[in-house]
Amino acid sequence: MQIYVVQPGDSLYAIANRFGTTVQAISLINEINPELQLVVGQALVIPVPERYIVKKGDTLFTIAKRYGISVNQLRSANRLAPNAILSIGMSLIIPRNQRTPVQSNAYIEPRQNQPVDEQTARKASPFLTYLAPFSYQILRNGDLKPLDLDNAPKAAADGGATLMLVVTNLENGQFSAELGEVILENEELQDKLLNNILQIAKQYGFSDIHFDLEHLYPKDREPYINFLRKARDKIHGAGLLLSTALAPKTSATQKGIWYEAHDYKAHGEIVDFVILMTYEWGYSGGPPMAVSPIGPVRRVIEYALSEMPAEKIMMGQNLYGYDWTLPYQRGGKFAKVVSPQQAINIARNNEAAILYDYGAQAPFFTYYDEQKKEHEVWFEDARSIQAKFNLIKEFGLRGISYWKLGIDFPQNWVLLEDNFIVVKRSSPM
Repeated sequence: MQIYVVQPGDSLYAIANRFGTTVQAISLINEINPELQLVVGQALVIPVPERYIVKKGDTLFTIAKRYGISVNQLRSANRLAPNAILSIGMSLIIPRNQRTPVQSNAYIEPRQNQPVDEQTARKASPFLTYLAPFSYQILRNGDLKPLDLDNAPKAAADGGATLMLVVTNLENGQFSAELGEVILENEELQDKLLNNILQIAKQYGFSDIHFDLEHLYPKDREPYINFLRKARDKIHGAGLLLSTALAPKTSATQKGIWYEAHDYKAHGEIVDFVILMTYEWGYSGGPPMAVSPIGPVRRVIEYALSEMPAEKIMMGQNLYGYDWTLPYQRGGKFAKVVSPQQAINIARNNEAAILYDYGAQAPFFTYYDEQKKEHEVWFEDARSIQAKFNLIKEFGLRGISYWKLGIDFPQNWVLLEDNFIVVKRSSPM
């Protein structure tokens, strides 16, 4: 696959001719209406082998290094003789390197008072190792609030994905430190909770038990670790995996109620794998910025690697962006969630060009609404997701975990399949 950024004057017809493909092929893979005008700065995935135009000073060695392939691979793909000389402007095919095996997970959150959406689960499951309905909420008596899975388990199984049972300390729509304290400091309630979890896991065929306990009191750091040790013994005894979600830390001493109770080193020793919540730097109540800028994501991964092996780390990735109304005021109007497809439509409808922040590795644009209010939109596109995939390969991570399904981003799934082999639980890893 090749990523192309739309330039002024471009049309799908002209782009298709340039790359030797068809308008239909580009439209299908990007899920766009070919009758709609392209947006300047819009990233398109082109279903052809990637090419590189030789520049002054280039050699086979420097080009091969740039793409993480061997000189022999590059020479073979272009049928070059061993003594071939490159010329400026020469077009070289970049062969796809061997796809890396990874595991992938996606959380799926039912709409209010609705079951988990079967069609959404069915569409995504072929690309997933795990499907994670969000969530079974802990009650103060050690029970779990029921979650209507409807036909999602069958949809997941049909796509080769297994179910991840997500357990949270959500209460009244918020993560509750007080609820966490009630459970983590009461052995009897813990035993009841774990028995309830295993009963539900057996009933629906969950293969992994995933604790997403957030906003815990710092004093509950050790009780949480002790609880996970107890949970591991019971969960492994039932033949299931244990995983946790971790706030995005960059040091063991990071302060804040979201961070202090999450001990990376202990979780790395106890659980089978962790999911790093490497998103929400740009969030609905904060100032406009990339949701998951590449620099902060990298720093969290580097810290995690200092505390646990790479094969235990799944990088979190957002599938959404935000539309902020300017000027931003703390405590003011919250940003609106937008999908990548919605963001492109907003840019088109307001004749805004999409820009790209190469430092953050994220697309953005501004526009004025009908009330003459300025907006700033940050979202994800083919370039930004490819940058995150490159991090996974660079660090040899276990895989990726998406928050959350139900947000249209077709390019993600195309590039996931192009970069990786998604390992199913029936396959060894």
